[in-house]
Amino acid sequence: MSRVIRTEPLTSERFERYGDVLVPPSSAGRNFFEASLRNDRLDVGASLSLSRVEAAESFPLKALRMERHEKSSQSFVPLGPVRFLVLVAPHAAEGGPNMGEARAFLAQGGVGVTYGADVWHHPLSVFQAPAGFAVFMWRDGGPEDEEFVDIEPLTVLPMEDI
Repeated sequence: MSRVIRTEPLTSERFERYGDVLVPPSSAGRNFFEASLRNDRLDVGASLSLSRVEAAESFPLKALRMERHEKSSQSFVPLGPVRFLVLVAPHAAEGGPNMGEARAFLAQGGVGVTYGADVWHHPLSVFQAPAGFAVFMWRDGGPEDEEFVDIEPLTVLPMEDI
């Protein structure tokens, strides 16, 4: 039987172990989010891309795969007000994601995230409609850029009925 977890609201305090929550300023000015930005490969350049993600069917969502960027943080900034799943897990001592400590958050209203280096996360899943994201990380196209692993099925439920 699949393990089940429920999403929780995405806040900076709840997400602190995994990275930064990127909240747009509420008035004129800038918010800086530098604490979780990291690149452990000095010869690798920064990468900024735009991606489009098709909408997930709906909750419950069955997670079957996780990814990490061991030597680089990775930031996702939505290009509009979108709801997306932020499913994270720390790195296990024996390798791979520690899914026993996995947490699921629901990002909403144009809020983005930076996953810290070596933080396992689920590939982007958006709800209701396709969405665009700006993605920032350090990469060189080599094998150290990213790692994907299959996991035992994990069922993610909404905070409440959506």
